[in-house]
Amino acid sequence: MAMSNTAGGGRERFSETHWKSLRYFNLYRLTVATLLLSSTLLYPSAFPVLTPHQGLQHLLLAGGYLVSAALSVILAYGYRQHASTQVTASVLVDVLVMTLLIHIGGGLGSGLGSMLLVTLAGAGLVGQGRLVLFYAAMATIAVLFEQSYRGWLNDLDAAGFFHAGVFCIGFFAVAISARLLARRVLANEELARQRGVEVNNQMVISQRVIEEMQEGVLVLRGDDRVTQSNPRARQLLAVADGGRQPGLGECSPELSQAYTDWSHQHGEDAVLLRIPATGMHLRARFVGTASTESDVLVFLENVSRLREQAQQIKLAALGRLTANIAHEIRNPLSAISHAGELMREERRGELYERLLRILLDNTQRLERIVSDVLELGRRDRVYREPIDLRQLLPSFVEQSLGKEHLPPDLVRLDVSGMATLCFDRSHIHQVLWNLLSNALRHSQRKVGSVLLLIRDGKLEGQVEVHVIDDGAGVGDDCREQIFEPFFTTHHRGTGLGLYIARELCEANEAQLELQGSGPGADFRLLGRAVGC
Repeated sequence: MAMSNTAGGGRERFSETHWKSLRYFNLYRLTVATLLLSSTLLYPSAFPVLTPHQGLQHLLLAGGYLVSAALSVILAYGYRQHASTQVTASVLVDVLVMTLLIHIGGGLGSGLGSMLLVTLAGAGLVGQGRLVLFYAAMATIAVLFEQSYRGWLNDLDAAGFFHAGVFCIGFFAVAISARLLARRVLANEELARQRGVEVNNQMVISQRVIEEMQEGVLVLRGDDRVTQSNPRARQLLAVADGGRQPGLGECSPELSQAYTDWSHQHGEDAVLLRIPATGMHLRARFVGTASTESDVLVFLENVSRLREQAQQIKLAALGRLTANIAHEIRNPLSAISHAGELMREERRGELYERLLRILLDNTQRLERIVSDVLELGRRDRVYREPIDLRQLLPSFVEQSLGKEHLPPDLVRLDVSGMATLCFDRSHIHQVLWNLLSNALRHSQRKVGSVLLLIRDGKLEGQVEVHVIDDGAGVGDDCREQIFEPFFTTHHRGTGLGLYIARELCEANEAQLELQGSGPGADFRLLGRAVGC
């Protein structure tokens, strides 16, 4: 119910709807009182109860009624307590005033008895329980008393008493009917309120579930407009949080085209697409709903991440096995290398020298493979710190070119933006060394053949490090395998350089990927500038 008593003090608790109804009831009374007073002052002949000797009585009665109604309105708006008392006082004042007006007007034949019916109907809608019967009883007593008093002063009129009895029956009928209607309205209101609470709770839970989903979720209207998205979807589509919901075409033209195709065919097959802003490959699945707006759900899944997880699972056992084997190989390998160095001191001819050189070269290659494999086991030891690339890169490039005995103008630096990377210092050296070594190996070895480009990322707080060479680039048949372990196109390579570089980047919450498809290779390292 909208109104109840507390167990302690018996104070009423009215709903906001109930208080609003009480205010409307008192505003109606104020309007009636204003009309009564206005008719007395401006148009006395228009009101049937007015006679030359009754004008002052009616004026005093209408004025008092107006003051009482105005006070009731003020209390209903400013004093939100004792609502039943306010309703009872208002009804009793109406009963008294209307009874007096009936008496002054010559009885129920004046037509003012119907005003009591309206008052009792309003009281039945806003009153509490049995008080509604009390209001009807008070109106009945007042009308019967007025009729009895009139019969005592004049001759007894049986028809007048019959007329009064019919009105009294009407009082109870109207009051009870209004109360039953009010109870039904209040029950429906409470049911609607409970349903609203349940729907709101369900929406909160559903929203929380969607936000915590590992898949990206978009809600589309029929006009290709995104009405709702979870944080994962905004991350996959590189959309800033807190801003307006962009159109699907702004996020990805391929995704917009896939939605258009699905709208015509309503197929269930997932669509593979690429997001230009992030370079990630996603799998999109469209599901229609039975909502009134015919909303469409779009589930986005990072295919690259799935491939990486599968690769990680496949390589986990291999990593443990190779690490154990590497430890066992290193000792006999060191002995072979040491024996080869001792044999080099002997001079036994050109064939002997050539075979010894092959032995030592392959021994060094095995040593590099063992070192790289052992390095994979240390990727979890990460100590990130802010690294100023403006200070790091010049000395790093100078040392790298000096180690390879290359001219200093072979590598060109272009640094802009924040140029601060949150990374493990030893890891960034190894990543840059692997990338720079590949770039130098495949470049044309001219002035500025290799470009180290540093700039801010598209999203706030990101930094991009590009290593670009002017070589032939990576063929389409090798792009999918370029980061796989032990894959190499160089006869002296181990096939672990780029794989280790990407593993170290992921350990530092960064991304390493191959950009573009034209001549020359462009490896991009995308990391964070803050949050170490």
